[in-house]
Amino acid sequence: MSRTALRICPLCEATCGLTLTVEGNEVTGARGDREDVFSKGFICPKGASFGAVDGDPDRLRTPLVRRDGELREATWAEAFDAVAAGIRPVVERNGPHSVGVVLGNPNVHTVAGALYPAVLLARLGTRSLFTASTVDQMPKHVSSGLLYGDALAIPVPDLDRTDHLLLIGANPLESNGSLCTAPDFPGRLKALKARGGTLTVIDPRRTRTAKLADRHLEIRPGTDALLLAAMTYVLFEEDLVDLGESAPHVEGVDEVREAVREFTPEAVAPACDVEAGVIRTLARELAAAPTASVYGRIGSCTVPFGTLGSWLVDVLNILTGNLDRPGGALFPLAATDRTRPAGPGRGFRLGRWHSRVSRYPEAKGELPLSALAEEIDTATEEGEPIRALIAVAANPVLSAPDGDRLDKALGALDFMVSVDPYLNETSRHADVVLPPPPPSQSPHHDFALNALAVRNQVRYSPPAVPLEPGRMAESEILSRLVLAATGMHGADPSAVDDLVIGQTLGKAVEEAHSPVHGRDPRELAAQLTGESGPERRLDLMLRLGPYGDGFGADPDGLTFARLLEHPHGIDLGPLRPRLPQALRTRSGRIELLPRPIADDLPRLGAALRERPDGLLLVGRRHLRSNNSWMHNVPALTGGTNRCTLHIHPEDAERLGVRDGAPVRVKGAGGEVTAPAEVTEGVRRGVVSLPHGWGHDRPGTRLSHAATNPGVNVNQLLDGSLLDPLSGNAVLNGVPVEVAALVTTP
Repeated sequence: MSRTALRICPLCEATCGLTLTVEGNEVTGARGDREDVFSKGFICPKGASFGAVDGDPDRLRTPLVRRDGELREATWAEAFDAVAAGIRPVVERNGPHSVGVVLGNPNVHTVAGALYPAVLLARLGTRSLFTASTVDQMPKHVSSGLLYGDALAIPVPDLDRTDHLLLIGANPLESNGSLCTAPDFPGRLKALKARGGTLTVIDPRRTRTAKLADRHLEIRPGTDALLLAAMTYVLFEEDLVDLGESAPHVEGVDEVREAVREFTPEAVAPACDVEAGVIRTLARELAAAPTASVYGRIGSCTVPFGTLGSWLVDVLNILTGNLDRPGGALFPLAATDRTRPAGPGRGFRLGRWHSRVSRYPEAKGELPLSALAEEIDTATEEGEPIRALIAVAANPVLSAPDGDRLDKALGALDFMVSVDPYLNETSRHADVVLPPPPPSQSPHHDFALNALAVRNQVRYSPPAVPLEPGRMAESEILSRLVLAATGMHGADPSAVDDLVIGQTLGKAVEEAHSPVHGRDPRELAAQLTGESGPERRLDLMLRLGPYGDGFGADPDGLTFARLLEHPHGIDLGPLRPRLPQALRTRSGRIELLPRPIADDLPRLGAALRERPDGLLLVGRRHLRSNNSWMHNVPALTGGTNRCTLHIHPEDAERLGVRDGAPVRVKGAGGEVTAPAEVTEGVRRGVVSLPHGWGHDRPGTRLSHAATNPGVNVNQLLDGSLLDPLSGNAVLNGVPVEVAALVTTP
């Protein structure tokens, strides 16, 4: 007999509500939850394939431990014994920094992935942290940290109320949005146009989003910051600057005026291939719109000037008075955010430590993922190389530049543990693989993504089906991993949650502004509800959050128990202005021209004189993919979701490339061979390969992905190209050579 269960989709950043059909303990179908307060029934192909993703037969069901050189099934006890025996000697012999931690993108899509890695890092004491952020979004974190004093204070476009939206390097009709949590992004863009608004897309590819736009500009890859700087220049030159309500909170406007003086539209136009008159029009229309928002994403982050481009996105929003106002770009307020009074904060610093080999500065506590291989395989006098690695939901062999080098480096580690449901290109190197259960057997709440949502709301999904016998909850896996790696092996895993709850309440009762100031932490802890440690921690965060009951201070406030009474979620209303409360700079104001930005602007000025010859490589996304996650699901591969090289017809004719024929693509890090797809979907001089493919390495258990492996686009990169402020890998606008392997007659 079938039943239904509600579930928030964990397969991308849109966080849509699903209604699952369950037969026994198997998910057999999924449709949109029409009563979901946020997504209102919207669903994409990934969500519709939830059952296939959940029930993939290649998912690991028991731990694997390496014995006599081979990974073999083991008990959970044996697996954690092996973790303790492998990690602790490395720490004791070489120190905590010799243990690297790699966190992949899926961590933000699970409750456990959001709650436990920070505890692992704090208890382990390592500075060798690498995450997917430095091949994706770190420039936005850095620019936000420098502007607002908080790397997590990222304004999002108020999609449902704006009159004018300018997208740069973003393709939300394929990605479903990123650093902007918005179910049914396509519908929201269509609604913008229906109410008479304007959509402008700046992208070297004619994406599905670009086809929807009122204006599409095919910019030269990597020159986004130049274009945005020229628009900023126009605002000053034509006296269009109007800070609006944010004026009392901004300093450094005159300094920005001087800093962009050389970036005239006439100087910038040849470099970015956008006419000077068009640049002026873009700036004028942005300033004239009743409300407007500029939104930049991965295409503008994964370039040599990623942080400068991300900074200029916010500068334009600020100078046109669109920051922190309805219809502009606002700071969301998630239900689990900590309440804090307005006023100066600790600010944001870069380079508190550096990588050992290339001396890359840390950003937000992280080192560049591009540096992971050299931190393992290169000896220096600056300390021990990484000798052990903990990878949680990460596949850097495919996601980081020069996967071949990293592949070899991982094989030389003293010890490695992977928390991963698959034996993939990275986890195949592990000495221990700890597989979490499928999403249907796990709870869900979006801790990180609700802080980027275009509407304030809160939702929670209990597990849709019971934990399968022999499985271990992901929260228990990560708790036991923390204990095994930090010298507490064998302790009750609940100790990890109790530790966090105790520390959090201990601090809260000492804060004068806290609703629990002066109370007994033990008495407060006893009030927490929930059947598991993660649920009790969620209850804690909700109660102390901006909508919470403050442990009884507000009888109508939010608690976990109240959230459970609303299975479709609770709508907390549209985004609201939050200045100055959102600021944590030392001045307590928006610092419009931070010193690191000012020091990096001459590098952008030098780019005015650069004219790269040859072809430039950019990536691309597909609606049915999320990085390398889903290529093992037949329903989500094939058709247009293929690993092909997009090339413009004129470039194809010049190079003798035939549609469908193999071509060799060569970059600084190596070369790959892929089928050509001749299309006007890319501008002349640009080629495109998708990210996340390359499932052809031995020792994996990805049976479907191996039938159509594609190629790893990141193998074209040698890892040396980084945005210097953020350490983000340069993945777009990279020079490559393309040659036909079968020439046209």
